[in-house]
Amino acid sequence: LMPAMTQLSYYDSAQARRPLVSELRNFWDYRGLIQLLVVRDLTVRYKRSALGVWWTLLNPLLTSAVLWIIFSNFFRFEIDEAPYVVFLLSGILLATSFAQGVNAAGSAIVNSSGVLSKVHVPAEVFSFASALASGVNLLITVVPLLIIQAVHPQAIVPWTVVLVVIPTLALVMLVAGLGLLVASAAVYFYDVLDLTNVLIQLVTYLIPTFYPLSIVPDRFLVFIRVNPLLAYLRVFRGFVFEGTFAAPVEFAVMGATSLTVLALGVWVFSRSWQKLVVLL
Repeated sequence: LMPAMTQLSYYDSAQARRPLVSELRNFWDYRGLIQLLVVRDLTVRYKRSALGVWWTLLNPLLTSAVLWIIFSNFFRFEIDEAPYVVFLLSGILLATSFAQGVNAAGSAIVNSSGVLSKVHVPAEVFSFASALASGVNLLITVVPLLIIQAVHPQAIVPWTVVLVVIPTLALVMLVAGLGLLVASAAVYFYDVLDLTNVLIQLVTYLIPTFYPLSIVPDRFLVFIRVNPLLAYLRVFRGFVFEGTFAAPVEFAVMGATSLTVLALGVWVFSRSWQKLVVLL
């Protein structure tokens, strides 16, 4: 890790901002630092708890268990692609990763202001590291899902699960872009972080994480179908749950959304960084 970090020992935030491609290159140039930050994010989160990083696996399982008890016993959703517990967990994993990732990436720069005032590194790497940590966390939490599929009599472990890295990388790009947009505003207005948390919950509820689309009235379907996150869920759930490939349009929407949001986030942040550094 150290050689990659020692190649760039000084970063001048006052210098003229470079083209977008050069800005994106910062993520590669500072890959050593990003790796360290990812490990820190994954380990420090549960540092004071007795179970430590095991909560990474337990959190989605416990959340899914509560929702499974409620919806399978009281509401009794009819899921064509049984079993419901696997359908539920596959949705919860992606929605949780997205929500936690955007919140962490959006607050990473503000929370690292003390470090940034002493160490000359591009601030955007902190947001990107938080986004990448959310992606790694998502891949880790797929493990208990696979265990449930392996032991459940009505479920199978599809071979397509090896392709889950594709929607995960796309989600990391989306989270990084949104995180930089939130971070750019949070330096000016800290309340943006709380507002973002509310909006993220709304977005995740507007995708079928724990309910099938078949129960949604037609007049409300438009709100779900225009949600870009639906494409991520369909691709992810297709690989880990159904063992199928989503429609090509879902891959197109997912890829275009990730690239556009990441480019927009980096562009906005690069244009506002000189003002942000004064406010940190």
